[in-house]
Amino acid sequence: MDPFLTEWNKMVTGKRYRAAMPQFQEGLRKAQLIVRRFNDMPPDDVDGRMALLRGFFAKCGERVQINQPMRCDWGCNISIGHDTFINFNLTILDEAPVTIGNHVFIGPNVSIFTACHPLDAEERNTGDEWAEPVTIGDNVWIGGCVTILPGVTVGHDSVIGAGSVVTKDVAPHTVVAGNPAGVIRHI
Repeated sequence: MDPFLTEWNKMVTGKRYRAAMPQFQEGLRKAQLIVRRFNDMPPDDVDGRMALLRGFFAKCGERVQINQPMRCDWGCNISIGHDTFINFNLTILDEAPVTIGNHVFIGPNVSIFTACHPLDAEERNTGDEWAEPVTIGDNVWIGGCVTILPGVTVGHDSVIGAGSVVTKDVAPHTVVAGNPAGVIRHI
């Protein structure tokens, strides 16, 4: 098997992989060009912007609105359901799959991270890393300036308060807020 495909498969399945491989850097640059095209498109070219994203993301449902600008690493590891609204300045580091459900509202300046790095500096300097998927259920509202860390699942019908850092799974029908995010109440 191709060494790059071996490392790619490790990346998307949560195993340690060699992120410093030149093929990863080349792939990230190609994705950055697509993201730049999206961000530079006229806001009223809704059909053109959505066509670009549907060819870039793993899945992009109907009636999705993503305000420009947005950033991501790969695009092909992102799935978005129907009737989802994403405000300005979304950042997704999608080394592992990022799944966003139906009827999700995402506020401005939200960051979703899947990439993980070793705590030990010597290990970190090797360029090896791993990634953990993020899943956001249906009918979730994510307030502005929220950061969702690797491996988190946000249950359906939940709300994440603005400015929160989500380090653990969020149960369905729950409001969380804070740094780190904690349960405020159940809905």
